[in-house]
Amino acid sequence: MNTQFGLVNLWSQGDLITKGVALLLLAMSLASWMVIIIKALDLRKFAVHARSTESFWHAADFADGMGKLPDQGNPFRALALEGREASAHHHAQAQLHDSLDVSDWLTRALRNSIDESTARLQSGLAVLASVGSTAPFIGLFGTVWGIYHALLSISTAGQATIDKVAGPIGEALIMTALGLAVAIPAVLGYNALVRGNKGVLNKLNRFAHDLHAYFVTGARVSRTEAGKVVPLNNRS
Repeated sequence: MNTQFGLVNLWSQGDLITKGVALLLLAMSLASWMVIIIKALDLRKFAVHARSTESFWHAADFADGMGKLPDQGNPFRALALEGREASAHHHAQAQLHDSLDVSDWLTRALRNSIDESTARLQSGLAVLASVGSTAPFIGLFGTVWGIYHALLSISTAGQATIDKVAGPIGEALIMTALGLAVAIPAVLGYNALVRGNKGVLNKLNRFAHDLHAYFVTGARVSRTEAGKVVPLNNRS
């Protein structure tokens, strides 16, 4: 393998700024891939949690339904617990929130739980957005810096033949390619995770709507047959 040109030679011949840009791009790539993998696993887990909500609604009572919701970072379980606690608190305490009816009080409590889940889902996406928007420019900076030093070396040597220019300039252009190689997966991962988060939030909102109806009316209205309800008799 010829190592006169390429990444090895670029690293060995590069100065501190060139090496710093390369290390920064490597760190950004590792950070973006870590976020993509972790958040993708979370979305897969949330998809399993979302399927368990139907078992919840077919339980004999609320306590039995809670047992059917996994207890490992499950936003649907947290939403159900928040609704139960809000309903019990509204009926048991005489405080300022008594000016709100139970429907408004439950809406606020469920919305707060959804907002917390939204913050969890969106954590890490800022890293991908930052990497996707800045990595190409960091790579371009490395290219400009490399070309500048390559031209200085060529002018000092006094030789500007194509074989003397092509190697150093080509190596400098590698930095732009590295910047794009870091940015493209980050952008694609960001878009995929945003779509996945949107699907989870839609399911959370539907589940919250059903919980709201249950705590206010005592039953969840079925979507399959008009007028049919799926009761959970005991809210304890």
